[in-house]
Amino acid sequence: MKLRLASITLFLSAILHIQAQINTDQVLQVGRNALYFEDYVLSIQYFNQVIAAKPYLAQPYFFRALAKFNLDDFKGAEEDATMAIERNPFITDAYELRGVSRQNLGKTDEAITDYDQALSMLPENKGILFNKALAQESVKDYDAAEKSFATLLESHPGFDGGYIGRAKLRMAAKDTVGAINDIDKALELNKNAVNAYVMRADIAINRNQDYKQALDDMNEAIRLQPHYAGYFINRAFLRYKLDDYFGAMSDYDYSLQLDPLNYMALYNRALLRAEVHDYNRAVDDLNQVLTLKTDDYRALYNRAIIYRELGDYHKAIADINKVIEAFPDLAAAHFLRFDIKRAMGDRSANNDYNHSMALAKQMVKSDGSNPSMSEFFGSSSEQSDSISEPQEIVAARFSTLLTINDNSNVEQEFNNKNIRGKVQDRNFTIDIEPIFTVTYYTSPTELKPTGDYLREVDDINRTHALHYLLQVTNREVTLSEPEEIEKHFQSIDYYNSYLATHTPRAIDYFGRAMDQMTVHNYRAAIDDYTRAIDAAPDFTLAYFMRAIARYRNYLTEQAGNAESPNNPHSSIGLSQLPKGRTELQGVINDLEQVIKLSPYMAIAHYNKGVILILMQDYTSALSAFNKAIELKPDFGESFYNRGYVYFRLGNRTAGTADLSKAGELGVVPSYNLLKRMSR
Repeated sequence: MKLRLASITLFLSAILHIQAQINTDQVLQVGRNALYFEDYVLSIQYFNQVIAAKPYLAQPYFFRALAKFNLDDFKGAEEDATMAIERNPFITDAYELRGVSRQNLGKTDEAITDYDQALSMLPENKGILFNKALAQESVKDYDAAEKSFATLLESHPGFDGGYIGRAKLRMAAKDTVGAINDIDKALELNKNAVNAYVMRADIAINRNQDYKQALDDMNEAIRLQPHYAGYFINRAFLRYKLDDYFGAMSDYDYSLQLDPLNYMALYNRALLRAEVHDYNRAVDDLNQVLTLKTDDYRALYNRAIIYRELGDYHKAIADINKVIEAFPDLAAAHFLRFDIKRAMGDRSANNDYNHSMALAKQMVKSDGSNPSMSEFFGSSSEQSDSISEPQEIVAARFSTLLTINDNSNVEQEFNNKNIRGKVQDRNFTIDIEPIFTVTYYTSPTELKPTGDYLREVDDINRTHALHYLLQVTNREVTLSEPEEIEKHFQSIDYYNSYLATHTPRAIDYFGRAMDQMTVHNYRAAIDDYTRAIDAAPDFTLAYFMRAIARYRNYLTEQAGNAESPNNPHSSIGLSQLPKGRTELQGVINDLEQVIKLSPYMAIAHYNKGVILILMQDYTSALSAFNKAIELKPDFGESFYNRGYVYFRLGNRTAGTADLSKAGELGVVPSYNLLKRMSR
C-alpha cells in the first residue's frame, strides 16, 4: 500500500512539474503585474515558483531582486542580481540594481564597478551616471565625481537631481559659491526639490549662522516631505537657536513619533529637557540612548550631570567613573567627579580637583588641543556603522526593539492590505513566529492558500474517523459564531456518550481532545490526549497535540486576565513570560517523543525551537531551527525565528541573512525587522 501511494505521489509531482514548465511565462507575467502594483511580497512568491521550475532563467532572479530592493532587503537584492547576471551578463538593469544595492550596503567600490559595466552598454543613462557620481563622492574621489556630474548634466541639462548632487559634491570640496549656484539652478528647474532646500539651509547655518533663512528652507522641506523624522530634528535645532524652546521640543516629540528609536532625537531632547530642568524625563531619554548605544560616553557624562542635579550621587558617580575609565585625560570629567564627591562630603574630592587642574594646565601649555576631548565630544555625533557593531551592541539594540510596540499587532490573517507595498515601513510587534498546531480551522491567505502537510494528519483524515478534517497551521482561526462553537460542544457530548457505552479507542479520546482544544478547555484536552497515548503509545499526533495543549494552558495561566482566553497565544511578548517554568519542560518532553517517533517531522523541531526561545535556551533553539531547516529547506518561519535568535545573540550577519530568506519565503514581518535593525 505504501509503495503504491509513493508511486502516485511521484506521478502527481511529475504532472505538477510539467505544468510548471509550461506555465512559467504566465506565472512570471503575473509576478511582474504584482510587482508593478507594488505587491512586492506576493510578487516574490510568484518569482520563487518560476525559479523552482526553471532555475536557469535570469529574469525571475532580476525581478525578485527588484522586489527585495523595494523592501529594503539590499543583501537579498544583491544576491539575486548576481544570480541574474551569472545567467545573462547582458542585463544592464541587473548591474545597476546590484550597484545600488551594494551602495546601500556600503560596498561602494564594487558598486562603482557595476555602474561602469552598465555604462559600457548605456553610456548616457541618467540614473547610472548619477549613482556613480554619488558613489565616487562618497569615497572622496572628487575629481572623478566632478567628471561624472559634468557628463550627466551635459547629456541631461534639465535634470534637477544632477545639480543637487553636484552641489553636495561642491560642498564637500568647500566650494560654497559653486554649491549655491547649483542649488539655485535645481530650484529653478523644480520648485519641489526638497533636498535643495535642506542643503541651502545647511549652507545658511555654516556660512553665516543665518538661522532664520535656514528655518524658512526647513519649513519648505517639511511641507514637501512631512513624514521624515530627520527634517524635524534639523528644524528643532534651528528653533532652539532662535530661542523657540517650545517649538524645538514639539519637533523632537514629533520626530520620535515618526521614528521611536531615533538616537539623535532622543539625545537632543534629553539635553533640551535638562536645560528646562525637566530632569526625570531627560534621564528617561538618556536611558533609551544608552540602551541603543551602550558605549555612548557623552550620554553617560550628561546623565551624570543630571543625576548630580537630582541628588542621586551614587548613580552620578557610577556614570562618570565609566567616562573616566574610557577617557582618563578628560579634565572636565575629573572636575565633574570632584563636584559630585564634594556634594557627597567625600574627602577624596580634592584629588579629582587637583588632577583636573593639572590636565587643564597641561592642555594650555601644549597647542591647546586634547585628543581625548576631541574623541569624547565626537563619540556621539556620528551614527555607528550598523554593519560593524559589536555583538553586544547588536543584541542590546535588538532587545530595545522588542520593547517598542504600537497600536498595531501582527494580525492572524495576512490579507492583501497587509502584504501590499512597502511592508517594511509598517509597524509590527516584533516577536517570534508562533508554533504550528493541528486544528479544524485555518485561514487561507494569498501567500499561503493551503495549510501545511503532515503525513500523520493525512493518515487520520483518510480514515474519516473524526467529525472534521484536520489541518496544519500556525495561524489558527478563533471561532466567533455561536453555531460553530455549539457544534463542538455537541461533538464532546457525543464522545462522552460513545466512550461510556463502547470499548474506548485512542482515536475517540483524540477526537474529544480536539474538540476540547477548539473550545479552549486545555486541561480536559491534556487528559484526553494522555488517555489516547495510554491506549496507543506510538500515537505520534497525540504527543504532538498534548504538547500544544500544555503550551496553551501554560500561556493562559501566565497571562491571567491580561489576554483574552479566546486567543491565548496571539500576542504575549517574551518579556511577559516568566523564565524557567517547569511546565514548558513537559512541552519539550512531548515534542522530543514526537521527534523520536517521527524524526523527519520538521514542524516538531520548529515547535521545540519556539519553546526553547521562551525558556531562553537560545543555543538549543538554534539547533532545533537548524534541524527544521535541514528537513524543510523552504521553512520560512524557521528562518525567521532563527534570525530572531541570532539578533538576540548579537549576530547581525547571520540574523540578516535568515530574515532575508524568511521574507523571500513569505514571512512578512521579516522586512520590517530588517529595516529596523539597519537604522
